[in-house]
Amino acid sequence: MNIARNRCRFCETPLQHSFVDLGMSPMANSYLKAEQLKKMEPFYPLHTYVCGNCYLVQLPEFESPEHIFSDYAYFSSYSDSWLKHARDYTDMMIRRFRFDSQSRVIEIASNDGYLLQYFKEKQVPVLGIEPAGNVAEAALAKQIPTIVKFFGTKTAKELTAESRHADLLIGNNVLAHVPDLNDFVSGLKILLKPQGIITMEFPHLMRLIDENQFDTIYHEHFSYFSFITVNKVFASHGLKIFDVDELPTHGGSLRIYACHEENASRPVDGRALNLIDKEERSGFRDMKFYLTFGEKVKETKRAVLDFMIRDKRHGKSIAAYGAPAKGNTLLNYCGIRTDFIDYTVDRSPHKQGLFLPGVHIPIYGPDKINETRPDYLVILPWNLKDEIMEQMSHIRDWGGKFVVLIPEVQVID
Repeated sequence: MNIARNRCRFCETPLQHSFVDLGMSPMANSYLKAEQLKKMEPFYPLHTYVCGNCYLVQLPEFESPEHIFSDYAYFSSYSDSWLKHARDYTDMMIRRFRFDSQSRVIEIASNDGYLLQYFKEKQVPVLGIEPAGNVAEAALAKQIPTIVKFFGTKTAKELTAESRHADLLIGNNVLAHVPDLNDFVSGLKILLKPQGIITMEFPHLMRLIDENQFDTIYHEHFSYFSFITVNKVFASHGLKIFDVDELPTHGGSLRIYACHEENASRPVDGRALNLIDKEERSGFRDMKFYLTFGEKVKETKRAVLDFMIRDKRHGKSIAAYGAPAKGNTLLNYCGIRTDFIDYTVDRSPHKQGLFLPGVHIPIYGPDKINETRPDYLVILPWNLKDEIMEQMSHIRDWGGKFVVLIPEVQVID
């Protein structure tokens, strides 16, 4: 286990300002087998800090990436809306930047090939870099070339020594998962061709704060980025962010477009300049802005427990849909176990038959909902609310109602 450092992982400034303290929590993707339920389970502080110099919101590192990610429970291909997002991205990038059979697309944290399969369909050469061997096997089964490695300067130098530079370097929801941020971004610089493009997608700190998405904080997410801060990080490694998209995915994400600083063919777009101005006006360069979030989170916990206690006392049955990492943060912070939620269901067979970490709520397949006909179905992956409500619309046949808990408790008939 790594000893948690109390210095900023980007600029080494001592961390003295608390952003939000969610108490002690298990690793959010450490799902349990039945025989593990009576064994000791490790919990770690889930306490985020904000750097007084660069304003990077971050968690200290308590477990190594090798322990967290080498055998991973999340497979991207089980979300229809995420697959559509990946296909739409592929079409857009080929149309905008003219990638073709002479290009090389490399994705870092390529998971089960959910994205690269669409570039492959377009005859664009691809390579996945994925640290979780069990997930990489699924990509290889789709004939997506994939190497099982963590990414950083070492891996980047190994690939460049083999002349495997990238015309397009992709990282979807990986930047937040990187404990050694400087080594990772330095690796991007090394691997990128002189005229190449990087795109990175990650949850936007502005949306996390505005919409009270504290459940997206968990140990696997080491960093939480504003656009102002991610600009600083990339610029410090000779990379220029020349454009940005604000996306609805994962409750509100940014997709940044970066290139080498010396690439004059990519001037900084007005959207990037406007977003910096927007964040500055919101207070992202003012420490007082960050320090109000903790009390907002406490009030959300009180509201969630009020709902659970009231309706359980009225004899209502409650089940949940999904077993996402964000749900595990929420349930552990609020202390919600099987005394409130009977079980949860998930489409992924890799999670069915297991138990949620910490709270030990069992995970079944979606058919369990039809068997027990709960009064309420709590949607834990609230970012997929519309997709799930469509899939499970039949609960209305017996008067069942949907519930989302973030940004606030909402019951949906």
